[in-house]
Amino acid sequence: VQLQASGGGLVHAGDSLRLSCVISGRTLAGYVMGWFRQAPGKGREFVASISHYGGRTDYRDSVRGRFTISKDSAENTVYLQMDSLKFDDTAVYYCAASDDPWPGADAGKYILWGQGTQVTVSS
Repeated sequence: VQLQASGGGLVHAGDSLRLSCVISGRTLAGYVMGWFRQAPGKGREFVASISHYGGRTDYRDSVRGRFTISKDSAENTVYLQMDSLKFDDTAVYYCAASDDPWPGADAGKYILWGQGTQVTVSS
């Protein structure tokens, strides 16, 4: 099973980006999917998660209302729509998969990780 993240780039503050994460080798329904990020010199932090069938989502406070996590089971893809981007959103973004019923923000409960995609927001 592999995760492949893409969609990062260099944007200006206020712009939007959509990250994608394709899972191969197994269907999305087998996992809770999450997005994490790591800024230079900082630890990895939780961004958002979505339940097995998409009925439940969670966000870190600083992105709630600006970011939206969703999934397309037919495409085996999870998305992170990021609107109104801020300089502080600059980081490498990672998608992750968990077989825990609801791992929340606990990175230790995610068993599969993608390679990361860089998001840079200029102020």
